[in-house]
Amino acid sequence: MTISLRVSPVGFLVLLNAVAQAQYQQPPEPLLSVMRAPLPPGILPSPDGKTLLLLEQGQYPSITRVAEPYLKLAGVRIEPRAHTRHDMSSGYGVRSCLEGYALVDVVSARRIEVKLPPGACPGVPEWSPDGKRFAFDNTTDRTVELWIADVDNGTARRVDGIHLNTILESTIQWLGARDTLLVKALPAELGPAPRRGAVPPGPEIKDATGDSGESSTYEARDTLASPEDEAQFEYYATASLLRVDAATGAWKAIGEPGVIGEVDVAPDGRHARIEVLARPYSYVTTWTRFGHEVRVLDVDSGKAQRVARLPAAESVPVRGVPVGPRDFRWRANEPATLMYAEALDGGNWKNEVPARDRILMLRAPFTGKPIEVARTKQRFAGLSWFARGSTALLAEYDANRSWRSVALIDVNTPKSPGRVLWSLSTDERYKNPGSPVFRRLPNGAAVLREEGGALFLSGIGASPAGDRPFLDRYELKSGKTVRLFRSAPDAYERFIGFADDSAHFITLHESVIDPPNAFVRTLGESTVEAAPGEASFSTRSRALTQFEDPAPLVREVKKRLVNYKRKDGVDLSFTLYTPPKYREGTRVPTILYAYPADYADPSKAGQVRGSEQTFTRLSNYRLMLLAGYAILDNASFPIVGDPRNAYDTYLEQLVSDAEAAIAKGVEIGVVDPERVGVTGHSHGALMTANLLAHTDLFRAGVASSGGYNKTLTPFGFQNERRSFWAAPKVYDEASAWFHADKINEPLLIVHGSDDANPGTEVTQSPRLFQAIRGLGGTARLVMLPHEPHWYAARESNEHFVAEMLTWFDRYVKNAPPRAPKD
Repeated sequence: MTISLRVSPVGFLVLLNAVAQAQYQQPPEPLLSVMRAPLPPGILPSPDGKTLLLLEQGQYPSITRVAEPYLKLAGVRIEPRAHTRHDMSSGYGVRSCLEGYALVDVVSARRIEVKLPPGACPGVPEWSPDGKRFAFDNTTDRTVELWIADVDNGTARRVDGIHLNTILESTIQWLGARDTLLVKALPAELGPAPRRGAVPPGPEIKDATGDSGESSTYEARDTLASPEDEAQFEYYATASLLRVDAATGAWKAIGEPGVIGEVDVAPDGRHARIEVLARPYSYVTTWTRFGHEVRVLDVDSGKAQRVARLPAAESVPVRGVPVGPRDFRWRANEPATLMYAEALDGGNWKNEVPARDRILMLRAPFTGKPIEVARTKQRFAGLSWFARGSTALLAEYDANRSWRSVALIDVNTPKSPGRVLWSLSTDERYKNPGSPVFRRLPNGAAVLREEGGALFLSGIGASPAGDRPFLDRYELKSGKTVRLFRSAPDAYERFIGFADDSAHFITLHESVIDPPNAFVRTLGESTVEAAPGEASFSTRSRALTQFEDPAPLVREVKKRLVNYKRKDGVDLSFTLYTPPKYREGTRVPTILYAYPADYADPSKAGQVRGSEQTFTRLSNYRLMLLAGYAILDNASFPIVGDPRNAYDTYLEQLVSDAEAAIAKGVEIGVVDPERVGVTGHSHGALMTANLLAHTDLFRAGVASSGGYNKTLTPFGFQNERRSFWAAPKVYDEASAWFHADKINEPLLIVHGSDDANPGTEVTQSPRLFQAIRGLGGTARLVMLPHEPHWYAARESNEHFVAEMLTWFDRYVKNAPPRAPKD
């Protein structure tokens, strides 16, 4: 649906174009061809580092695919026809197919195409621990099949008689070092799906029983609403577990069918942790917080041992955790030992306690008393294990300070304090040590890659000059770091995994003129006088792939990082893109894109993000470059302050961020201050509407999938933790809907009609449009059929770009001079 309004000279609203259903439009060339340029393949190295699996990606699915009918049940969108997921696990997009696979041998660079049937719709594959096979799902019109491919010749074969159940994920697992899979499948005797009655059996009822039941913007989408919903959810989510011989394709059902959520195989390949959902199902939260049992299944005998029984978690504080056992994971260096956490603060970060969590360990046969191995002062954030021994890295997170710490602990001495290795703000980029590199054991378990008492750390290498990814060797005893590799300053090259040993590693290299390609690098001699931050070793590289530039015209676009300051001294930056054939010193119409981010520390807010050395790809608003616009891209829009009250000054900081960006663009001679537009998505859409309401910096805006009335998410938004009733002024000031009378520049409002994000529910955009319309403003509302929070279909994305171009051309590029102020 598309509706446009303008104000006549005498103030009357004139309906320009109000149609129930418009036709999809396309942007002109060359924008259309660039939009349709192929994407580079994804790269998935094998566990042994000997093979690269290339994932051929399609640009956009068709609207026919996106419009496939589905049911909304307990936070999952289900396509009945093929009994499969419609949405991605995040809930913000539509599940789409890969277009194929290819294999690249790391030693010879030989490429093998994996043979798939015509019209195949393969999913993301799962490598076998030995790297000799991979398994994947293939969705057809009627079912989801299990396929297995052999690396030596690229042959893929379907396993007959199996219909996978992908509804609650954890669909395909390898059983340790065995050449065997554990998969979720439709039960053999499933029967027909329950039907909804033509007339509802009764009213929809939800109860509040006196317990606090706060929910954030992300925890309550597409919830169940009736017994009919319950029956349908149970029907589609019920699965059987099958053990499948990868060599022969023979399979056997294990245990009893059930509504099985997460499945996680133990390192021994014999046990699997399964979570079985239990009635009564909640009507106020999604399936991930339903009541459930945690069981350990013996995949050989089919017998299961219950480890925990947990009620529905309907009253979890915003940004809190459920009480009781949670975060179950297998200990990676033992055959079958469960690790899990329990909150000691009621799951509420607001409570002051000596320790927030305790970590427990339960060994097979899972009938004994669990052993407490550690307590964390802040929230438990994970354990990483070495290949042998009782030491591990314990991570914890402080929500009140946005702080993360990692300590080396020994679980055999739980009363001994661990040694803190790293402790820093989660917003710290320049001093971020990187993340530990893992390796796979023969049974598939992921352990820390350690050699000679040292770990390997990989990071993005942020700096004031932009990101330069690195690979370091970190000595555990001394804390000394040796840099093995750093991306050259004229490229962007990142580590993606080791090859067969630690002297050889695989990178993905790109530059402003070179598309991303995989290389294998070999460590050479130590560099005697390495400059600070530079690599201490030389390396030799060899190309593994030869992907070509899919859109040569885009190489005419130039970009550079620009640093500047906000009026209060906070450092900021943006990436400046100039259009093809741009002449230095010429002022051109400009579009600012940003997404406000929250920071506890002003010194971290302005740290530069991104690199000017990446290979430029254009989509969405960046396509405006091909129409003669400059782009101030990913402009820093920090909201700085104590996480408990930073949004008290949200509007003031938002305006200061915009003023600083535009002033810098004008200062360097690119931005025409009389022809600037602004755009943003989701929280950035709210920013766009607020900047039109509270500044006169912009001639027009384009806001997509926004939430403009924050009182509709009254228990918090972004990092605002207070409820509407505790801080009503904050919600009022942040909500553009309450200030629609001040939006006096044209605003194009776009939204997906099936947006699942509760923070940007579908009614938000029509309500803002109605407010602007009623107040005599200029607006256009475009509702994209069947689209979720992130638009998926080719037709929708092309229409969005066409609308944006028309809007900015009319109200920014060709805008008449501003009327003089009184």
